[in-house]
Amino acid sequence: MPRLRRAWRGHLGTLAMVLAVLLGAHAWQTRHVPRGPAPDFSALAVSVEDGAALSLAQWRAAHPGQPVALHFWADWCAICKLEQHSVSRVAADWPVLTVAMQSGDVAAVRRTLGQRSLNWPTVIDPDGALAARYGFRAVPAWVVIDSKGRISASSVGYTSEAGMRLRLWWAGV
Repeated sequence: MPRLRRAWRGHLGTLAMVLAVLLGAHAWQTRHVPRGPAPDFSALAVSVEDGAALSLAQWRAAHPGQPVALHFWADWCAICKLEQHSVSRVAADWPVLTVAMQSGDVAAVRRTLGQRSLNWPTVIDPDGALAARYGFRAVPAWVVIDSKGRISASSVGYTSEAGMRLRLWWAGV
């Protein structure tokens, strides 16, 4: 029995070290994300009407009392492709606005969404300036904004569907 206990203690120590490294990496990746109120923006929307813009304030107003998510992605990002089905499933239940970073103009992003059969509400961030306002230098990135307009959670890199849902649920309680 003492031998088994020592083995478990060793495993717990390893687990604690792995968790510390993961939490440290997350803190480093999101160190530039603003705290408090989410920066408002207005950007060209990928919609049926050319030249239409959508602001964060409009998106939040369309979903009163609910947390909303922003999903930053790019057409050239392989990890973004891996999580696109998770984003689609979450967007079926929660308000998710996607931001196409450095992926071309409205027509190019519309074409990409069509080729991938993605029916996402999307705005474009042609030069990455919007992502930079949110403190992101890489994609994919996920931001949850609570019902009061404050940034509740953020992540950079692959985020599981469960992680997306949990962050949205937590922002709503």
